[in-house]
Parts: sequence; structure tokens; C-alpha cells
Amino acid sequence: MPDNGTKQRSLASFRQTIRAFRRLLPVLIGVLLLAALVAELIPRLMQMGLFGHGAWSDALASAGIASVATGQPVVSYILAGELQKAGVELLAVTAFITAWITVGVVSLPVEAQMLGWRFALWRNLVAFAFSLLIAWLTVALLHVFQ
Repeated sequence: MPDNGTKQRSLASFRQTIRAFRRLLPVLIGVLLLAALVAELIPRLMQMGLFGHGAWSDALASAGIASVATGQPVVSYILAGELQKAGVELLAVTAFITAWITVGVVSLPVEAQMLGWRFALWRNLVAFAFSLLIAWLTVALLHVFQ
């Protein structure tokens, strides 16, 4: 059975967590609403002619769109399938999937509030660069093993 000191520390921790959550909740709701709005715009952005200008240009465009949108892996696979059906190259599709999951421009305020602006910006920049690197490695390895 926990002693009285452990109960008090647990209760104090619980209260602190609730206060932090209350402080974060408005920002989190705003980020979720903005992410939903951007996710709805992605198919329209694809139809505007952002793709078809070369493999690396398409990869940068798709990684940029995915970085702003940020979403769940399941949704990224559906959107990636639509990109492929539209004739977008595999390099761009892979960059899209990777950036969609790892980079979060829309969620940056929440991440910065929790971890600090410097860390959040660097993490997102590195994740964006790695999304392009992973896309290139994926396509290169597929060509090697085919």
C-alpha cells in the first residue's frame, strides 16, 4: 500500500499534468482543425499542376505539401495511391509519404510549446531532408534489386 507521501506526490503530478493539458488544449484544437483543412486541400493542389516537372521537382513539391499537411500513415497511403494513379513518379510519392508522417509544419506551434522552438525547427528541417534522402534511397534500391 502506498504511503501518504507517495499519494501526495502522485496527486501533485496529476494536477500539474491537467494544468499543462489545459494550457495546451486550445493550441492543439487549432492545429487539428488546420490539419483537417489542409488535408482536404491536398487533392485540389495535386490537380493544379504542381507535378510533372521532373522527378526532383515533383519530390520537393510533394514533400512540401506533405510537410504542411501532416497526417496519419493510413491516409498517406491512400493519397500516395492517388498520386501514382495521376502519374507522379515514385520518388515524389515516397517523399510525400515520408514527409507526411515525419514533418509537421502545422503542428509546429504545439511541438515548440512542448519542446522549444529551436528543437522543433531543427527536427522538422532534418526530417524534411531525410524524407528526400529516404525517397531517393528507396527508388535507387528498387532499381538495384529489380
